[in-house]
Amino acid sequence: MNSKKSIALLVALIVMCIPALWAGGAQEAEEAGTDEKVKVDIFQFKVEFKDQFTELANEYMQENPNVDLSIKTVGGGDDYGAALRSRFASGEEPAIFNVGGPQDVADWLQFLAPLNELEVTEKAFDGVLGGVTMDGNVYGLPYNQEGYGLIYNKEMLSQAGIDPAGITSFAKLEGAVKKLDSMKDELGLEAVIAFPAKETWVTGLHLSNAVLSQEFDNVNEAFNADSVEYKYSRGFQKLVDLQNDYSVQPTLSLDYSQQVEQLFAGEKVALIQQGNWAYGSIAGVNSDLAGKIGFIPLSVEGGVGDSIPVGVPMYWGVNKQLEEDVVAEAKKFLNWMYTSETGKRYVLEEFKFIPAYEGYDVSKVSDPLARDILDFSARGKTLPWVFMGYPTGWGQNVLGIDIQKYVADKMSWEELIAHTTEEWESARQ
Repeated sequence: MNSKKSIALLVALIVMCIPALWAGGAQEAEEAGTDEKVKVDIFQFKVEFKDQFTELANEYMQENPNVDLSIKTVGGGDDYGAALRSRFASGEEPAIFNVGGPQDVADWLQFLAPLNELEVTEKAFDGVLGGVTMDGNVYGLPYNQEGYGLIYNKEMLSQAGIDPAGITSFAKLEGAVKKLDSMKDELGLEAVIAFPAKETWVTGLHLSNAVLSQEFDNVNEAFNADSVEYKYSRGFQKLVDLQNDYSVQPTLSLDYSQQVEQLFAGEKVALIQQGNWAYGSIAGVNSDLAGKIGFIPLSVEGGVGDSIPVGVPMYWGVNKQLEEDVVAEAKKFLNWMYTSETGKRYVLEEFKFIPAYEGYDVSKVSDPLARDILDFSARGKTLPWVFMGYPTGWGQNVLGIDIQKYVADKMSWEELIAHTTEEWESARQ
């Protein structure tokens, strides 16, 4: 065979093989495609349940091998809002992220997918979706319901002859604190209270909410307010002073971990301002004490003194700007977490959540702080969470910082009120 015929035959063989190669390649691509997972990045704030949340995510991925859930948690002493903005600015947009209420919904609306069609949305309790509903669309799913106040050590108050049920006014709260202070040595206390002024979310959000929830009827009213009046300014100041004056010092360097795990769980203080989310941290350090704690209201002089703030701490939002399959899988996971039997078990027994949805047996709520919240709620002794309606960053970065200056004697209370009012009004313009 001459060289020309050899080349012609070789070309013919190559041409004949090309369709087969294409078919094989297409088949391999198709097979690889079936193994390709949809990655759903979750960026969330609640540090207290991140381990249990990761366990739940692993169970979901076992049931749904086509999905890869990746969880990043930023919270506690870190600014979740700032971290979230940084993620978006860097192009690392999560599929699932957290919004806190109407201000956050307004800030993130261009990214938020409506969640009206989900089964879990229909099961949400009346009222819990008001802060994340705009123009008829629901943009967030509640984590749970939470409450907060002054967590107290039952045995210590009993030894001091103090009936926590009788603390229904600021005067009675102040009297109880002073009595505990007079018995510090007998009770083995370093101080009566651990006041974490370093944590601006404790002061600028939660403590202020105990006061401003008596000025605004709900979160939307706060969101729509052009100014803040501080109707109970003096009562607010007295709550700050009481905690700061009877606290382990220095309060400006006292953080959540020291407050909850070292001082309260270590039984070095009798009272801390925190919520039921702290139960797991307390139980992890002192399981015996964890069964002997409860809530006392943050009583406001001149205002309500027998109620605790109860509300939704944060909502799950879905990023509609991502690929359709990612958005669909993100919604599917959130729906499963709150409606499947596996998810519901985790919510009640592992997360220790008070559900914000129908279909749960709340008799299984086991920890004493959660039971106290259910009791306050059943008696109608609750205040709304209005701080989710504050101007963006105002609670932590303005009020919380000014409270730090106040306790450090670098700002008067009158200056604090004037400055924070001015900043609120400026943000609303």
